[in-house]
Amino acid sequence: MVQAVQVIKKLLDDYQKSTPSRLKIIDAYMVYILLTGIAQFVYCLLVGTFPFNSFLSGFISTVTSFVLASCLRTQVNEENKSEFSHISPERAFADFIFAHVVLHLVVANFLETLFLVILFIYFSNFTRLLLLFRTYCF
Repeated sequence: MVQAVQVIKKLLDDYQKSTPSRLKIIDAYMVYILLTGIAQFVYCLLVGTFPFNSFLSGFISTVTSFVLASCLRTQVNEENKSEFSHISPERAFADFIFAHVVLHLVVANFLETLFLVILFIYFSNFTRLLLLFRTYCF
């Protein structure tokens, strides 16, 4: 147990010393996304998946955001400069932002589809009620 604590402490010390601040920011974002995904999954286990499209779009969004952040981290890392010499850090960040915009448009469209289905069911039932009311009351 003592060795595990020493290994973790050494790992954190080396991380603090050798990792650039740009990568630390991306890592903090990735930890935040990971915790958000875990919270969504735990909520799903405890409460249920009643609006399944909402859970599915939220969870897929967190997984995809994590993957996009890991791609950004790989492209921005100085140790990978030889592999990504043709991509500047600014270009990598622009690609990251563009991919996030597309991701959130897809998620919003997925949720809107659910919203439209609910509206359709509501208004079709409402129309039936109006027809029944009109038939029997007038």
